[in-house]
Amino acid sequence: MTASKLFEFQVQTTAHTQMLNITRQVAKIVAESGIASGICVVFIPHTTAAVTINENADPDVQTDFMKEINKIVPWEDGYLHMEGNAAAHLKASLMGFSATILVEDGRLVLGTWQGIYFLEYDGSRNRTVYVKVLG
Repeated sequence: MTASKLFEFQVQTTAHTQMLNITRQVAKIVAESGIASGICVVFIPHTTAAVTINENADPDVQTDFMKEINKIVPWEDGYLHMEGNAAAHLKASLMGFSATILVEDGRLVLGTWQGIYFLEYDGSRNRTVYVKVLG
């Protein structure tokens, strides 16, 4: 039988668009899960936020990332969505609501420069992140 555990934590965003490194929180959950080998799924249950894996060494990567996605999907572009946050929905769907990371020896299997990022597109808000560790 496969062991699995579901965890959650809160993220408080402080800007309208923001990229927050959540690698430490996810790594801590994986370590506490007691699962030595398997997968970790990070899921964002919001339609205006997302998750991605990207470089965690140079903070300019996050700045460049957010700058470019804001060019690709501008905040105002004649959208019909009456709440006024259509761009946030589009960005979140483009980036995705989940990431799957391998787990080995009770640790996340990430590349040297990789980190897990929560992407806020309609903040500031208090957000939930779900983490499911399967072994």
